[in-house]
Amino acid sequence: MKRYDFDAPVERKGTGCVKHDGMVKDYGTNDLVPLWVADMDFEVADEIADALHKRTGHRVYGYSVVPDSFWKSIFRWWRKRHGLTITRDQIIYIPGIVKGIGILLNFYTQKGDKVVVQPPVYHPFRRLVEGNGRVALSNPLVETPEGWKMDLEGLARIMREEKPKMMILCNPQNPIGIQWDMETLREVARLAHENGVIVVSDEIHGDLMLQGRDHIPYLCAGPDAVATGIMLGAPSKTFNIPGLVSSWCVIKNPELRKPFFEWMEVNEFDAPTQMATIATEAAYDFGADWLDQVLEYLQGNVEAMEEWLKRELPQLKIVRPQASFLVWLDMRSLGLGEPELEDLVINKAGLAVNPGAMFGEGGDGFARVNIALPRKRLLEALEKLKKAVEKQ
Repeated sequence: MKRYDFDAPVERKGTGCVKHDGMVKDYGTNDLVPLWVADMDFEVADEIADALHKRTGHRVYGYSVVPDSFWKSIFRWWRKRHGLTITRDQIIYIPGIVKGIGILLNFYTQKGDKVVVQPPVYHPFRRLVEGNGRVALSNPLVETPEGWKMDLEGLARIMREEKPKMMILCNPQNPIGIQWDMETLREVARLAHENGVIVVSDEIHGDLMLQGRDHIPYLCAGPDAVATGIMLGAPSKTFNIPGLVSSWCVIKNPELRKPFFEWMEVNEFDAPTQMATIATEAAYDFGADWLDQVLEYLQGNVEAMEEWLKRELPQLKIVRPQASFLVWLDMRSLGLGEPELEDLVINKAGLAVNPGAMFGEGGDGFARVNIALPRKRLLEALEKLKKAVEKQ
């Protein structure tokens, strides 16, 4: 088995990547340490690159069929890795997770309909809801001494009184990195079924479980989840191939599934690109060793960051993620308002992070930090933060 060297730096500037070359648009400069966009600064598994190179070496790029082996690679992976059985009639390609949620919103709801979101959460959720003329209902997460929890009593009240048509579930949760437990998912499913709410579950981070934890797909949470659930998945975060746009939607309930899948097929939104199918199949069939090594390295980065903060900046702390390479950094002890905190981290420390306020209620005083980079660079970024804090 090959051992990959994730300490080796990879130069990404000039490759058209958002994280580096798109930084000036969001931050006004490209001279920051990029800890924002959720992709990894690691080279992909050899098998993925080799499969793409082999195909691009044939210099005709015409229309292509979607091989059965593409779908079978997804089925095998999710059954073996997460215990979820998917059949061919239950899955359809979608052109990206955010685009997929937008498509689902427009298909299953009407303007003016209400949709539940759970801040602090991935910011495009609210933007999609409101930008498409729907009403976002906030069911904020609750911070407890044991960690962040879902407010199930508040969710029950919202579903009963506000009559939402849809709920967008982030599982695992972004930005905090929570893997919702089976009890929580079953209660969400029960409430949704009882109140006629469709649950759209974004599970793009489901493969990135840390410390040996298991991912629990929403569709594994019992009959109520099967009746109400639409799962969105992708290999993009898992194998660092988001630019190839390989995503899909799984719906087990035929009453939900049939009209939507027919509409997708008629409009040809269900056709993956050739590069997406090739990379996905290679990733799922041959990328497990690479992923296991990545997860080990990411866990090491979490621990290194936690230990460094305890030693050098004890007034700051992280919420240890259960999944993903995104860390929720608690900076509330600095006593700064959001503008001052953003100025400190971005302008004075020179770090491009996602301010916590971006993720909605409960996000003030936090920052989302992408730690999927060589450990040396991560620690150098933390040193820059320390110097900026000490000058306050």
